[in-house]
Amino acid sequence: VQLQASGGGLVQAGDSLRLSCTASGRTFSSYGMGWFRQAPGKEREFVAVVSWGGGTTDYADSVKGRFTISRDRAKNTVYLQMNSLKPEDTAVYYCAASRPPLRPITTIRGDFGSWGQGTQVTVSS
Repeated sequence: VQLQASGGGLVQAGDSLRLSCTASGRTFSSYGMGWFRQAPGKEREFVAVVSWGGGTTDYADSVKGRFTISRDRAKNTVYLQMNSLKPEDTAVYYCAASRPPLRPITTIRGDFGSWGQGTQVTVSS
């Protein structure tokens, strides 16, 4: 599966953004999908994940209550709705597919592959 992330931008603290990750390939619905982010000089970290079935989600503590991950099977797209953005949310955001297909939900970076190219999110104070 190939992934294309979009929707990033420059916003002010408290604003919202919605990131999209569109997948190519007929087996998209078989993969759990995750969002990760990487700030300058820091490791890539887990943000959110949705199960391949769409019924289970998990979030990093730093974004719980502010971010929502969802998937639209008909559009082969995963979304990350980000509300109440903070300057510390500034990073390049990546989407990825967990492997192998039909894997139970995971938050471990090493369990993901097919990384998209990333989209920059910058939150000014």
